[in-house]
Amino acid sequence: MAGAYDDRDGKIWLDGKMVEWRDAKVHILTHALHYASSVFEGERAYNGKIFESVKHSERLLKSGELLDMPIPYSVEEIEKAKYDVLKANGWDDAYVRVIAWRGAGEDMGVASKKNPVRMAVAAWEWGAYYGDAKMKGAKLDISKWKRPSPETIPCHAKAAGLYMICTMSKHAAEAKGCSDAMMFDYRGYVAEATGANIFFVKDGEVHTPKPDAFLNGITRQTVIGMLKDRGITVHERHIMPEELEGFEQCWLTGTAAEVTPVGQIGDYTFEVGALTRDIAESYEKLVRA
Repeated sequence: MAGAYDDRDGKIWLDGKMVEWRDAKVHILTHALHYASSVFEGERAYNGKIFESVKHSERLLKSGELLDMPIPYSVEEIEKAKYDVLKANGWDDAYVRVIAWRGAGEDMGVASKKNPVRMAVAAWEWGAYYGDAKMKGAKLDISKWKRPSPETIPCHAKAAGLYMICTMSKHAAEAKGCSDAMMFDYRGYVAEATGANIFFVKDGEVHTPKPDAFLNGITRQTVIGMLKDRGITVHERHIMPEELEGFEQCWLTGTAAEVTPVGQIGDYTFEVGALTRDIAESYEKLVRA
């Protein structure tokens, strides 16, 4: 597949029906377009099986609840829709995007109780999110934008509106020749990258930010379990910016990123060491098992 995402061959599941890719459209007065009333999930299928698929479906429904936007489909219905999309397009390995949003209806102000909640499932073939970074390590900028306080946003929802500062941060990073940007949270602690969680290694132990102001990623949880199974100590804690200088290795985790080594964050450099490579390779084996 190539070209603009609105002009491709294929099938997309939309509100309970499989439609032609180019016909999967919404009206310009869709509430979500104006007020960011949408939530989504990004998932990967390997060898015909979507990794941690049910957990993603459950989180989608939870995100809808957090945005006061009940999604009118069950986990079982969402699961069927995802696999129907893979089958309709003939893919075993693909990225799967499920999105739910407030559609067009009687409301066009901030409130949208009268508007229907709609859902779609699309998928496409997508390679490594950071290109060749899996070999040499990604280069990250440090964003000027911070993850907001949980008192200001539903930080545990995978909500489209929360990605606005991520887009701006990534654009600024790419303008500097970087793959992505690392963000601090509202208190100044290390938080995450624009679409991935972050891990550090020091003296054989792993340190990762405590997810109290950002999404506790499903891949993040998987990797923590892998590390603990190896008997490696994992510290989930608040990490200060000045600690970056003392860390030896670093990697990112996420559905799109999978496990991607990091070679540089701002002026700080990291080796793509043995533990980083082991976790990246082991994760690749796990998702294809």
